[in-house]
Amino acid sequence: MSGLSTVLIVLGLFLLGGIYSFVKQKMPMSLIVLLSIGAAMCLVAGVLRLEVWN
Repeated sequence: MSGLSTVLIVLGLFLLGGIYSFVKQKMPMSLIVLLSIGAAMCLVAGVLRLEVWN
């Protein structure tokens, strides 16, 4: 597991926590969708950068 993949996965999980918080605070749905897209991209990029795929 490289450093960048770890950072991307941790950032994606952090953004998932932000999504949960924003939903509880009843923030605008467009902001939640934007945050969820960013979280999904971080998690997918982190998983794809793992060295187990070689």
